[in-house]
Amino acid sequence: MSPVGVLDMSIDELFDQFDKLRVLIVGDVMLDSYVWGRVERISPEAPVPVVTVDRRELRLGGAGNVLLNVQALGAEAIICSIIGTDAPGDQLEQELCNRGLNCDGLIRSADRITTIKERIIAGSQQVVRVDTETDKYITTDERTRLITKAKELIPTCHVVIFEDYDKGVLSKEAIAEITDFANEQGVPTVVDPKKRNFLSYQNTTLFKPNLKELREGLKVDFDVDKPEEFQAVVNQLKETLNLKGALITLSERGAYIDYKGERLKLPAHIRKIADVSGAGDTVISIAACCVALQQPPHIIAGLSNLGGGLVCESVGVVPIDKALLKQEAKESL
Repeated sequence: MSPVGVLDMSIDELFDQFDKLRVLIVGDVMLDSYVWGRVERISPEAPVPVVTVDRRELRLGGAGNVLLNVQALGAEAIICSIIGTDAPGDQLEQELCNRGLNCDGLIRSADRITTIKERIIAGSQQVVRVDTETDKYITTDERTRLITKAKELIPTCHVVIFEDYDKGVLSKEAIAEITDFANEQGVPTVVDPKKRNFLSYQNTTLFKPNLKELREGLKVDFDVDKPEEFQAVVNQLKETLNLKGALITLSERGAYIDYKGERLKLPAHIRKIADVSGAGDTVISIAACCVALQQPPHIIAGLSNLGGGLVCESVGVVPIDKALLKQEAKESL
């Protein structure tokens, strides 16, 4: 599907164009489970607290938070992933449906367990987290099904996001075949990488690691505050993966983009930080939508950096508030 953007649109026009996008998110989708309660005694069976449950909540996790951010921007978010035929898989699919998210690319497999991360919280203190998951790569048959489904959906989409949490849905083979097909179709690919597949994202459009991922992925150390040294690492990244562009999130230092001949470092906006959880999901969602609309690098990085900072003002993982992002964009971009 050809892009719908133009380079010189206003902020109002850009935000209106978000509503016309279809965004395919390929990767690890999971459930986040929260159990809130209170501790009033220690167990007689072992020296551990007994949590009396007050309430429970299920939320979309992993690639699910990217889906919610893309949807919050006004675009149609489509998941392409593999989950189990187990009860958590049923709950995950129901959560996707309840949110009005497109599940055309969701594949269920009896040979796969669904990832669920359960957090037990007493008062404001997390007592324990229980992860039910596998990080084994999906089977050859499952991979074939995933690639086939992605290829069915890509021609109807404006951009593909690879959302990798190292849980096994994405492998070198799947990444290569999906990327090659997207490139043939003229659909840009935007990547939120993790360590295991870091060097597998060859020939993608925009690659978005944070500093830790960049250091671990390339196995290099560098001083981010020395511009020439940092740029040399970014050059190495682009050359190693044959990338069109890189967007590096720098935490409290802001963000850096090297794309379409522009190299820009943007400072972080001064915020009252409540929680950094989920900020990267917001950044990749905004960046991907801007890439789909053929926006210049300063808009891609500026708006993404702004959105990542905004969600840090909220406690917990929350999708971006489009109206607030638009208001601040008009004031600062």
